[in-house]
Amino acid sequence: METTSRVAALYDVHGNLPALEAVLSDLEDIDHGLIVVGGDVASGPMPAEVLDRLQALDAHVRWVRGNADREVVSAYDRGSVTEDARSSDPALRAPGWSASRIGDHHRDLMASFEEQILVEIEGLGAVLFCHATPNSDEEILTTATPDTRLRGILSGVGHNVVVCGHVHTQYDRLLDDRRVVNAGSVGLPYQGKPAGAFWALLGNERVELRRSDYDLMGAVNNFRALGYPGVEDFEEALLEPPDPAWVADFFERQA
Repeated sequence: METTSRVAALYDVHGNLPALEAVLSDLEDIDHGLIVVGGDVASGPMPAEVLDRLQALDAHVRWVRGNADREVVSAYDRGSVTEDARSSDPALRAPGWSASRIGDHHRDLMASFEEQILVEIEGLGAVLFCHATPNSDEEILTTATPDTRLRGILSGVGHNVVVCGHVHTQYDRLLDDRRVVNAGSVGLPYQGKPAGAFWALLGNERVELRRSDYDLMGAVNNFRALGYPGVEDFEEALLEPPDPAWVADFFERQA
């Protein structure tokens, strides 16, 4: 198990390079030993650019697989990315677009992502990083998840701190002797106002839920100019962000 003093947890970037750049700029002034990219990194308007930027960092990076990462790899492997990108089905269109804009080395990188990562963080102990829950990269876990269901989700976990993402909303939740931290979404947050790029910093016996500012309208206009088919999702999330309580209730109804 890897040991480090601090971890920057960057989840759900979703191909949003301007948001990623804002977080990386803030990290320049922070002593961090490790960056954990927590899944759903490339599925979005600028997939290759995001992957290249993270790979080029002069820092130690580890990668967790998200459900959208699987979908982009699957679209790439099917070889039907052009048709998928033009599909009327959003479940095909978004990964199809991203798959059409990456190369073999990007595909191989995403295929190599780990399901979970365990890191010993000084002052916090062994911390498990996963995408959605320790059981699945799609399972729903929010602030509104009942305690009984959360206990079931954590029943097989032998560590007191779990870091996740997937629902694009930050929280830091305690239940019994367990702590579940959602790092939020860098690129496509459902966080309410003020919007920005959301992430987490762990270390020195602390968990800090952070936000980085950037030009939201400029990013949306850039994605529209690229022809990204899901630009409306970014426009809504960044410019008219939903209330986190509403988001939690919505996701719990899906669960």
